[in-house]
Amino acid sequence: MVRVTFSDIRAAQTPTVGFGASTDPRKAGSDSVNNTALFVTVFLACAVEAVEATTVVLAMGTARHWRSALSGVAAALLLLAAVVAVLGPAISAIPLDVLRLVVGGVLLIFGLQWLRKAVLRASGHKALHDEDAVFRQQLAAAESASTGERGMVRDWYGFTVSFKSVVLEGLEVVFIAVTFGANAHDIPVAAAAALIAVLVVAAAGIAVRAPLSRVPENTMKFVVGVLLCAFGTFWGAEGAGATWPGSDAALLVLVPAYGGFALLLAYALRDRSKART
Repeated sequence: MVRVTFSDIRAAQTPTVGFGASTDPRKAGSDSVNNTALFVTVFLACAVEAVEATTVVLAMGTARHWRSALSGVAAALLLLAAVVAVLGPAISAIPLDVLRLVVGGVLLIFGLQWLRKAVLRASGHKALHDEDAVFRQQLAAAESASTGERGMVRDWYGFTVSFKSVVLEGLEVVFIAVTFGANAHDIPVAAAAALIAVLVVAAAGIAVRAPLSRVPENTMKFVVGVLLCAFGTFWGAEGAGATWPGSDAALLVLVPAYGGFALLLAYALRDRSKART
């Protein structure tokens, strides 16, 4: 006689979708690896955006007025919170296949752009991103700008520049966290990664009050480009109806494949550049 318990019925009816959704113990290791990949990808991508926003805010605070710059940051964070409140439920209402197809395509486009720039930088065909240089440029622009007071804001220039910078970079952070979390069915992991990245970068900026030039931003952009391409390919194919061998474990092949190909391109371009000289 075969005995069927209530827990067996619940297990049989539980769908297996995305990261961490499976209750099959044989997939526990794969889910753990992919949750780690999700966290690392969101953390690095959001950290890069946070570094760029922090550099601008530091320049405004140093050259202009700290309270006005920080007021711009606070206003931007309130706007971003409203965007998250609207964007989160809206994305959750989109069918999963459509979401994965659209977001996968967008991530692949952005990932290829990031990876192209990273390869050109690594091969010497494009100047490395220099936070010190960006800080000096922002500092010079802030020092030469005229002063002006509006309402309770003492320095309107520092306020608006800080506000715009945090909003622009913050929108990318929100997009990365929400779309990655929704696609992976693990919004808490993506949100935690984004929040930790922003807090770590902000704390470092407050502590040193100088551009975070020691952060290996160029390397981070290379890694993020690889991860965006891998996730974009994975989710885009799933949204189009494809089934990956090994399910989520296919990412363990896609990531090194994109990374290895990008490194080969960088070395090939570097050798070609040396041959010309």
